[in-house]
Amino acid sequence: MTGFKIGDVELNNRVILAPMAGVCNPAFRLIAKEFGAGLVCAEMVSDKGILYENERTMQMLYVDDREKPLSLQIYGGSKETLVQAAQYVDANTNADIIDINMGCPVPKVTKCDAGAKWLLDPDKVYEMVHAVSQAVDKPVTVKMRTGWDSHHIYCVDNVHAAEAGGAKAVAIHGRTRSQKYEGVADWNIIGEAKRAVTIPIIGNGDVQTPQDAKRMIDEIGVDGVMIGRAALGNPWMLYQTIQYLESGTLSVEPTPREKIDICLLHAERLVALKGEDLAVREMRTHVAWYLKGLSGNGHVRKALFDTNTHTGLQKLLHEYVETLEMNAVHA
Repeated sequence: MTGFKIGDVELNNRVILAPMAGVCNPAFRLIAKEFGAGLVCAEMVSDKGILYENERTMQMLYVDDREKPLSLQIYGGSKETLVQAAQYVDANTNADIIDINMGCPVPKVTKCDAGAKWLLDPDKVYEMVHAVSQAVDKPVTVKMRTGWDSHHIYCVDNVHAAEAGGAKAVAIHGRTRSQKYEGVADWNIIGEAKRAVTIPIIGNGDVQTPQDAKRMIDEIGVDGVMIGRAALGNPWMLYQTIQYLESGTLSVEPTPREKIDICLLHAERLVALKGEDLAVREMRTHVAWYLKGLSGNGHVRKALFDTNTHTGLQKLLHEYVETLEMNAVHA
């Protein structure tokens, strides 16, 4: 199963890493790319952060060439600032795609008329997408949810509006803004949107296994699948999904040693990116995800909160995996 194109950007498969806030920095994105993701998406950045040249925001625009093709996501509530931010990304970064966030459910974003707030007004979707796509050379895409809440689901209208405005693809998370990450993703609405337009539609939400991804492509008809939470601490999910879509075979699960090795590589890259102090604190959450399903990990998860150095983190994880391997030999 080959990939598809977003504008003039060629994806060599249909598996895409979702833009997760606080997670999709270059350290994790590069791992996702090494595990085969056809496209990786950067965590969203604020249009005003770009325009005010906020130091942290500017760091978030960094793209390692090895990650490409890469989509860089922006959000904002005002047409003028969104267009200016998109023009900055277009001219000053080596991202391949500019993505507009219309799905973020967080109140501090929606109360600025940004993120999921747009889902209430297809006219605004058209206006904003049209303004941005006219102002830049890179292909423009949109990430949205099905609707604001169960009473305001304008997904098909919003996708129509995005296409008419010049979007080259739309990724749809099958939940409303009010559902956040609860309940079940409604894939049928994604299918309706797919049938209503000619641009690629990428399905997102409840893709937890390679089989889910195949079902979404076969039954709903999406062009690609976007994987988010299922890849946290488990980039193998990306590789396994690509393999399954291409050959119908499920590759073997990683060994504990393989999991810990990738976790340590992630930590090393995060330290290089953000400095030891911040990276070690951020890795506590990631380590817990990598340890999921491994036996006797409780004491490691507790010990993480007393670990403040990169060396300490490495020692803790090396000792843990050695104990696991010794127990396996004696079992």
